[in-house]
Amino acid sequence: MTTFSLDPGPDQIAVRDWLHGFAADVIRPAAAEWDEREETPWPIIQEAAKLGIYSLDFYAQQFFDPSGVGIPIAMEELFWGDAGIGLAITGTTLAAVAVLANGTDEQIGTWAPQMFGTPEDVKVAAFCSSEPDAGSDVSALRTRAVYDQAKDEWVLNGTKTWATNGGIAHVHVVVATVDPELGSRGQASFVVPPGTAGLSQGQKFKKHGIRASHTAEVVLDGVRVPGHCLLGGKEKLDARLARAREGTKGGGRNAAMATFEASRPAVGAQAIGIARAAYEVALDYARTRVQFGKPIIENQGVAFQLADMKTRIDAARLLVWRASWMAVNNRPFTSAEGSMSKLYAGETAKFVTAQAMQILGGNGFTREYPVERMHRDSAIYTVFEGTSEIQRLVIARAISGAPIR
Repeated sequence: MTTFSLDPGPDQIAVRDWLHGFAADVIRPAAAEWDEREETPWPIIQEAAKLGIYSLDFYAQQFFDPSGVGIPIAMEELFWGDAGIGLAITGTTLAAVAVLANGTDEQIGTWAPQMFGTPEDVKVAAFCSSEPDAGSDVSALRTRAVYDQAKDEWVLNGTKTWATNGGIAHVHVVVATVDPELGSRGQASFVVPPGTAGLSQGQKFKKHGIRASHTAEVVLDGVRVPGHCLLGGKEKLDARLARAREGTKGGGRNAAMATFEASRPAVGAQAIGIARAAYEVALDYARTRVQFGKPIIENQGVAFQLADMKTRIDAARLLVWRASWMAVNNRPFTSAEGSMSKLYAGETAKFVTAQAMQILGGNGFTREYPVERMHRDSAIYTVFEGTSEIQRLVIARAISGAPIR
């Protein structure tokens, strides 16, 4: 077990500086264009792949970095560049985390590399959990997975929504209900291999922010996948379902929640990257914008705004780093520390970007300055991967031990 440290080592600093350079030189100059186009920035993903940034090896190195801060540092720098392009580059990792959290070693070795492809033939992956009538309430999933014992196949039917890379992905990971009577405890995750019949893209969403990231519905119509595509395997699933039916402790681990538990600090780090970017624009503007004969930063009202912005950013980063270090060192989130980090970082991104727009005044409301886009991008961070209200619910249950609803 490593000691928690706020002083990144030389390896982490080298990665940070490398990613910062890529974000500054490649992502930022292209951000406005791809936001307007609302298309997946394949050329930038390919450039990231050529440099080794978009690869399983890179994310695995950061994920298993014993300091615990490899992933949050990487996410913060990429999203400092731009959130939409950042999510296009990192969206595959949510599906990869789903396999890591729920799959066997063999499944991880088989599917995780296919999610990224190669620098010459880049691929993306999608994690499909939410549904039109089941977002925060994961127990309400209607997508069904029925086992065909004669063929050792699972048959999937249903519609998923809000899926990052949904429909354009090479590999889809789908959360489905196996036993409806068990609610969220009766769910499992399945890999849908490339080219599987019956999977199609539904509506592609036109979004308020993160517009360079592809978000769409995924329709599953009689999709048949081999038995080995059940993450964790059928023996493990049967044992878990049996415990759940008996009400035995250990039968309640949910496939979707296992993924979100692992990813929440990383999502918080993304929000910090957006907030830091907006703060830096506002700070620079306040130093150079002259009104009434002096830079506006010399006005206490503006200076105090910037002080609050910087304080909240640093506090959010501390929460994210703590949760990431705990996760790497197998420390349980007894007070829902993962949810704390995502909650505070998401709320901070919205607060800071709004303050940045205010400091820039009319300029902040135009697309001539990036804070308008950053403000739009930040809005999703109090919604996806668990709304702020759901995070507060998770935290309240953890600290009280009560079944708060």
